[in-house]
Amino acid sequence: MFSLRVSRSLFPVAAACSSLVWALGVATVSLPAIAQSAASQAVVRGLPDFTELVEQVGPSVVNIRTLEKTRAGNTAGEGPDEQMLEFFRRFGIPVPPGAGRGNPRQERGEGERPTGVGSGFILTQDGFIMTNAHVVDGADELLVTLPDKREFKARVVGADKRTDVAVVKIDALGLPAVRIGDVGRIRVGEWVMAIGSPFGLESTVTAGIVSAKQRDTGDYLPFIQTDVAINPGNSGGPLINMRGEVIGINSQIYSRSGGFMGISFAIPVDEAMRVADQLRATGKVTRGRIGVSIDQVSKDVAESLGLGDAKGALVRGVETDSPAGKAGIEAGDIIIRFDGKPIDKSVDLPRLVGNTKPGTRSTVTVFRRGQTKDLSIVVGEVEPEQKQASRRPSGGENKVVPAGAAKGLGLGLADLTDAQRSQLKIKGGVRIESAEGAAARAGLREGDIVLALANTEIASVKDFEAVASKLEKNRPVSLLVRRGEWAQYVVIRPNGR
Repeated sequence: MFSLRVSRSLFPVAAACSSLVWALGVATVSLPAIAQSAASQAVVRGLPDFTELVEQVGPSVVNIRTLEKTRAGNTAGEGPDEQMLEFFRRFGIPVPPGAGRGNPRQERGEGERPTGVGSGFILTQDGFIMTNAHVVDGADELLVTLPDKREFKARVVGADKRTDVAVVKIDALGLPAVRIGDVGRIRVGEWVMAIGSPFGLESTVTAGIVSAKQRDTGDYLPFIQTDVAINPGNSGGPLINMRGEVIGINSQIYSRSGGFMGISFAIPVDEAMRVADQLRATGKVTRGRIGVSIDQVSKDVAESLGLGDAKGALVRGVETDSPAGKAGIEAGDIIIRFDGKPIDKSVDLPRLVGNTKPGTRSTVTVFRRGQTKDLSIVVGEVEPEQKQASRRPSGGENKVVPAGAAKGLGLGLADLTDAQRSQLKIKGGVRIESAEGAAARAGLREGDIVLALANTEIASVKDFEAVASKLEKNRPVSLLVRRGEWAQYVVIRPNGR
């Protein structure tokens, strides 16, 4: 069912008509009516015409089909059809029974079976094409169809799952390449257009506006958010501005139903081109790393530490023998600048570090116990995924020490043994033996290690008591706490305020 919504921009036209008066048989229009009419006409003139853009960019947008080699005994009826499989793979939705379409050739185990469909766009006249990594992932063969219906077998030059960018190559010359736009010029509210193959329907054009920039979705890159209709098969296609330039790669949608719901995301083309250049040169992407685990800085933590605004990246852990460890970065530090560039949000740090060439000497500015400190660091190189075994403190016995001020915060504390400090690779800290009241409400629990209280390092229960006894009663207080391998700040509010 469709509902009709009347735009308020129509009302000035009605107002202009109602202002029309007759005098001596001559129609006159009041000045307010003229102004309203002019404003209305300006709105109408601002509506975009995408026809020239489609003619300009359309020939550069391709359809990409992925094929999988079949084996004897395989049947296509057990899987989804070509138009839907890309969606199921991308969003992890179970394949519905009977979704596949039988094919006698495939049922005999001969040839190849379609496994997905996507889009792409031509980067160079000699056949380099950009698309999404998830479009080509796991494919035994790629078929690229141009808008003029020519079809080519393609090979994957390189794919980067972290950014979801891939480059493929076809053997052709004189192809119409796209023009790359300036992402920095994007404005929220401007018109944009997408061309792709939703559900396998080639050369489909949709349009909308930029809804947001630098949208964080938990992925490595910040996305361009739009309301352009994007559906399965659009993945890898271009997002185009009104100058006919590509400003993004359509990559994801937000959906609860499986279809378009008004929110789509595109990879900024400047980030994609950096990845594509490396893929074309070496077939892989090299990224920098410093070896820290980070988290966001909450407003409560920022205020309790005297940082002011909630900014930076909270270091929860530092890898052993990592660039960060060698540079002197510690758990509990808040990284507020990298190479002079501000870290407004925690996700800014991996992006800046990742774009830094391994071996580069950089400067990291940290906020530590009320003061800023510049540290020199040599950026390392991202290695294949590593699994780190978690270590727990053990060895020796903890001597529980009665604590008055700590008890007032809801904590029962104990000094660490030498063996525990050695295993945890820390110099000080005290172990939480019990947490109740305000401490429990803050999320503290038995086994946590308190490293600092109110921006002061703690080496023993005696140190904790000395600092806690000087705190203003009933005021929130911050603790730097280590749990397992990770550290974080916790704010205790004695009266729940």
